[in-house]
Amino acid sequence: MARPSDLEPGTFPPQAAELRRRVREFLAETPFTARCDSWLTGADPAFSRRLGERGWLGMTLPERYGGHGRSPLERFAVVEELLAAGAPVGAHWIADRQTGPSILAHGTEEQKARFLPAIARGECFFAIGMSEPDSGSDLASVRTRAERDGDGWRLHGTKVWTSGAHIAHAILVLARSAPRSDDRHAGLSQFIVPLPDERVAIRPILGLSGEHHFNEVAFDGAFVPDAMVLGRIGDGWRQVTAELAYERSGPERLLSTFMLVRLLHGRADGPAARRALGRLTARLWSLRQASLAVAGALDAGLTPEIPAALVKDLGTRFEREVIEVVREHAGVEPDPASPDPLARALAESVVQAPGFTLRGGTNEILRGIVARGLGVR
Repeated sequence: MARPSDLEPGTFPPQAAELRRRVREFLAETPFTARCDSWLTGADPAFSRRLGERGWLGMTLPERYGGHGRSPLERFAVVEELLAAGAPVGAHWIADRQTGPSILAHGTEEQKARFLPAIARGECFFAIGMSEPDSGSDLASVRTRAERDGDGWRLHGTKVWTSGAHIAHAILVLARSAPRSDDRHAGLSQFIVPLPDERVAIRPILGLSGEHHFNEVAFDGAFVPDAMVLGRIGDGWRQVTAELAYERSGPERLLSTFMLVRLLHGRADGPAARRALGRLTARLWSLRQASLAVAGALDAGLTPEIPAALVKDLGTRFEREVIEVVREHAGVEPDPASPDPLARALAESVVQAPGFTLRGGTNEILRGIVARGLGVR
């Protein structure tokens, strides 16, 4: 199976090209409301199940766990088409992107058998409980506690910005399972909490437009049996670091505003607009290659923390710059009620833009990761 490093830049193996054609046909035949930032704002469980029926979820998971044994390049091709079209992939996104691979890497056979086939069918959605109030992107400052109780653990604490927790079937929680020490990364563990749970309160955090994507999730002694500990107790930091490489480096970090580029393409009148569109296209291509390189490293079993941080930093800045270029050259103003699809997409992008450089780690945090990796901090 060809990997990104085996191919000419920007090329995919024949099986990936065939998948891309099939996805385009499916999207042309399937009614849906296209949205900017659809991997966060476009949750449609029925659409997710249709993707699962076609084998387009859990693509890289082994067949023995309900997956399809596809390569990361094949998954990349499918995801790229869905995002470029603004398809409503938000319901399954976290489970398919990172929780499934995390359970495959660190989970028990019981956990794999319970969750992975359901993820691949589009019937099990996950949220991730990492960020906490007043902690920003500093995951090492976790205050949510996991206290030993018989043959399991009790969780106490609060998580914020938990995308999709209100429709999730489970949440993967990072909690402190041992007292703080000088090593802030020690004593952290991950726990799978099936939902709903009477000791887990999920409260909506509304966006600027009044839409509900984020949540505050409070744990008031929720019990997690030992069977639902992911990986080893105390190994949470290493596991989360690997997980964040999936979260930070995928094509969604480049394509949240791609609809604007596509819609602007037919309206780029005049040399200045065409030059601006050309610059955006060139930058998008370069960022795409960087994202593909990280996909290849993950496929090889590596943990490309620094390259993933760079993709996220550069990619989310690019997404915001797309908005400014379109506002300057498209000749339309953001209007969510406009009959013009470009005006509507521009309005969606403007509302979502403040979160681009925050989610998955602020750009300042990511640059610190890169600086440490280069030995300059």
